[in-house]
Order: sequence, then structure tokens, then C-alpha cells
Amino acid sequence: MIKALSVFLTGFLFAAFSVAAQSEPVNIWKNTSTKKNVSLTPYLAAGSGNPCVIICPGGSYFWHDTKNEGRKVALWLQENGISAFVLNYRTAYVPAFLFYTRYVYRGNQYPDPQNDLQRAIALVKDNASQYGIDTTKVGAMGFSAGGHLVMSVAEMYDHPRTRPAFVASIYPVVSLSADCTHKRSRRGLLGETRKHKAVYRDSLSLEKHVPADCPPVFLMNCADDPVVDYRNSELLDAALTAKGVNHRYIQYKTGGHGFGASDSKGTAECRQWRQEFLDWLKTTLK
Repeated sequence: MIKALSVFLTGFLFAAFSVAAQSEPVNIWKNTSTKKNVSLTPYLAAGSGNPCVIICPGGSYFWHDTKNEGRKVALWLQENGISAFVLNYRTAYVPAFLFYTRYVYRGNQYPDPQNDLQRAIALVKDNASQYGIDTTKVGAMGFSAGGHLVMSVAEMYDHPRTRPAFVASIYPVVSLSADCTHKRSRRGLLGETRKHKAVYRDSLSLEKHVPADCPPVFLMNCADDPVVDYRNSELLDAALTAKGVNHRYIQYKTGGHGFGASDSKGTAECRQWRQEFLDWLKTTLK
């Protein structure tokens, strides 16, 4: 009885803390000509002038891992003095995955997720005083397909108002044209017809478009990843190195995929990435 009560109270307090730790989600497209409801949920750190990370969970551009790659990541960053915002960017969603509905109507596809992230960055910067953040320290962190999303915005859009100051790309999808391509993510982003067109595959293969002025990048994956071929990250590392971009690449031997900020998924080895990122960010933002 006492043990059960203890477990209940622990869960209750954690839930209460999680609610208190986050602010109300905002629709990033409210009062604009884009009639979409895309939520951005703030997890604000105490104080002012904080660095900020916009989080893009993974899910093959079809759905989101809102727990391990969303809320848990935000709470971890918040606990370490970094304000976080979880972006529920547009994806194709489950009906499109199951029934190929985008053969009939457009649905969500490229460049919708990229537009959402750019809008989120601009919105956070525009409200920096309200959120207590430093506009020069607004970065983006993405997982799997979300890792592709944050890197694509860093590489292909150079307007200072909508470009991240730094990027963390965690076990990312990188290439949409190489033989190590994650085909489900390619389909999720490009849709049922454009996924076959070389011009789209090539233009969104990140290893082919790294600019010399790319923001600093933290890149991590695992050699035993059973979902996104480990060679994706190696291609991006090589491209960043060739362009002389400030970046840190870590490849763990074990961990797999999809662990995010979980304390139980993956392995003890791969879970070291969180401290590695914090150390890297502290040095990068000096």
C-alpha cells in the first residue's frame, strides 16, 4: 500500500511539474494568411538572456515522437538553463502513410515543415523579451527526420531572421538520393509523385548543399542504428568537413534509434550525447 501510494505521488508530482514547466502552446500561423494550426510549446528557463532551442521531433515526416524527442528533450534543456520550444511542424500524418491520400489531394509535404520551422524561429526572436531569450542564441535541434528538417533550414535559407544560430542534428536523415536513403522519410517529405523526381531528391540531400557559412553543427548517431542508415551522418560529416564548417560529430557504437532524451531507451553509451551537447554548446556560444 505504501509503495503504491509512493509511486502514485511520484507520478502525480512529475505530471504537475511538467504542466508547470511548460507554457501554453501558441499557433505560429495565427493572424497570418497561412490558415494552419501549427503549435509551438514553450518550456522557458528561469532568468533572462537565455539560449534557446527549437525542438523538431522525428517521425519520418509522417508523425512525431512527442515524448522522447519532444517533451523530455524540452524538460532536460530547461533544467540546464536553456529555454526550449517544441514545434509540432506539419507532417503527412498517418492517413497519408496508410492510404496514399496525397495521390488524391496535396496534403502536407515539402516545403511545409521548412516553412513552419522558419516561422517558429522568427516568432521566437520577435518575442524574445517576453520569453527571456537572447536573439543571437536561437538554435534548432532535430531528431531523425527532424534532424533533416533543422539542417535543411540551416543550409538552404540564409535570412538572419529565420536561420538558426546553431543546429543539433541527432541520428538524422541526411540524403534523399544516396543508396542509404531512409525511403519512408523521403516519401513523407516529398509526397507520392515528387519522391520519384531526381530534382527534388538532389535538392534536399543535405550532403550536397552545405554552404561555407553554415551555422555550427552538433551531429550524433549510432553505428547500430536499425532505422536510419549510419552512413547518412557520415555523409553529412564529410560535407561539413569539406566546407570547413564548425561542427562536432560523435558516432556511438551502440544505441540504435529513437532514444531522444529517454533515460531508459538506447544504451548508457549513447545517452552520453546530452552532456556532450551541453559542453559543445557552452563552448560554441562563447
